[in-house]
Amino acid sequence: MDVATRITVTSPEQMRDLGRRLAKLLRPGDLVLLTGELGAGKTTLTRGLGEGLGVRGAVTSPTFVIARVHPSLGSGPPLVHVDAYRLGGGLDEMEDLDLDVSLPESVIAVEWGEGKVEGLSEDRLHVVIERAVGDGAAGDPDDPRDVVVTGVGPRWAGEDLASLAG
Repeated sequence: MDVATRITVTSPEQMRDLGRRLAKLLRPGDLVLLTGELGAGKTTLTRGLGEGLGVRGAVTSPTFVIARVHPSLGSGPPLVHVDAYRLGGGLDEMEDLDLDVSLPESVIAVEWGEGKVEGLSEDRLHVVIERAVGDGAAGDPDDPRDVVVTGVGPRWAGEDLASLAG
């Protein structure tokens, strides 16, 4: 049974804070799928994940490098940040990145991963970010966002995702 919670985020700072709170729930082997239009806040949330996990390096969009590894500065797991936007071949192309090798000891966050990486793990968090209102320009960072976090698989069955609402 999937577990889900909905959070309204009203600024980029709140999106980063959500990422930091989410990081506290994550452990090695966790796969996080991030879905949302361009400018929705996927990278901003991932930046917060990196801060919460205490990893090295600035978390920026890996669009042109496809995947970037951020080693832990402490005892936590590294963060593997993937942008699957340019990958059209689904899991076959993703396999070239060897994510299945990295997954057991890392937290892997995949932007644009829906329909491409679900085969990596039966357990995953799916984070969907949508603009909460119909007005304003697409990608405006100050538009409120509705963020739905869904835990899929047995790993997330006992987690209190409602605690993410802060």
